[in-house]
Parts: sequence; C-alpha cells; structure tokens
Amino acid sequence: MKQRLEQSRDLGELMVIAHAVVAAESGETVTVLIDDGQGTRIATSEIRRLGRLQGAGRTVGKISLVSTLTVLERAANGPHIPDKATMRDIYQKLRCLDDGLPPIGATALLSPALWG
Repeated sequence: MKQRLEQSRDLGELMVIAHAVVAAESGETVTVLIDDGQGTRIATSEIRRLGRLQGAGRTVGKISLVSTLTVLERAANGPHIPDKATMRDIYQKLRCLDDGLPPIGATALLSPALWG
C-alpha cells in the first residue's frame, strides 16, 4: 500500500477501488468505471478476492468493473448518442482528456452491430 501511495498518478483509481471494496464488504453492489490498466488489474484482483470470500461462505456484495468503452457501447444508437457522427464527436473530446483511450477505429464503437 505504501508503494502505491507513492505513485500519485494511480491514487485516484486506488481511492475508487478502496471505497468500492468497503461498500462491497458491507454487502453492497458497486459499479466502478476505470480505464487505467493498473487500476483495472487492482480492481480485478479485489473482485476475485470478494469471490473467494463469498465462496468461503462470507456474505459480501459485488464490484462490477466497466470502462468508458462499455458506457459508450451501451449508449450507442440511443437518445444520448443517436448516430455515428455524435459518437465520433464525443469520443474525440474524451480522447483529448484521456490518453489511454485507443483510436476510435481500434474499438467496436462504429461497428454495424451497435448501429443496426
């Protein structure tokens, strides 16, 4: 934990995960949105740990992990993102804020399956 705190870049993700874990250990179901690779690995590790606790008979909640891409995929072809042009515009704005997002062409966000 001390080593993680020394890496302030990951502190936001660590705090999100810590809050989610406390809630899940209290029986809550929590969804966290994390795109960072290290944050995703830590969250996945905690999700597995909660699963082991549940398997051992302990009553715990659940953490679901979603990404920006997941949110955009679910919003595609709906009232908030009605067409591909809107998706491109929103995605470009997000990419300016998050250098971890791949180019839109490397995602499924423009695939016919989402827009059919």
